[in-house]
Amino acid sequence: MESPFLKKIEHIGIAVKDLDTANQLYTLLLGAEPYKSEYVESEQVNTSFFKVGESKIELLTGTSGQSAISKFIEKKGEGIHHIAFEVEDIVAEMERLKSLGFQLINDTPKRGADNKLVCFIHPRSSNGVLLELCQSIAEKE
Repeated sequence: MESPFLKKIEHIGIAVKDLDTANQLYTLLLGAEPYKSEYVESEQVNTSFFKVGESKIELLTGTSGQSAISKFIEKKGEGIHHIAFEVEDIVAEMERLKSLGFQLINDTPKRGADNKLVCFIHPRSSNGVLLELCQSIAEKE
């Protein structure tokens, strides 16, 4: 049975020390180059995105020692950082999850990479896995 709330796995975020090296590795693995790279100032990260079927792989590297990704790599090493789910209405989904006892890292959605509004669910309330909610930001015509 499909989830009525979480539409699909939008992407898997992978923390890497060197984005250029990781891009080369995933280009070889997937047979395609990243379709997008961008800097996310609010998170102090550089990202690259690869398409894999309906889902994506997001490679993330910190641009400062204070970024969450740099701290993650220092503590745990390179590897899977988070799993992101696509949602229709991020604010409603945040409220639903809070009412069920999930701990959110941010109280309001913020702009993330790949033209998304994002919110993170603390690993303490999701069996040790950092989860991200993503809602596409409507394109202006």
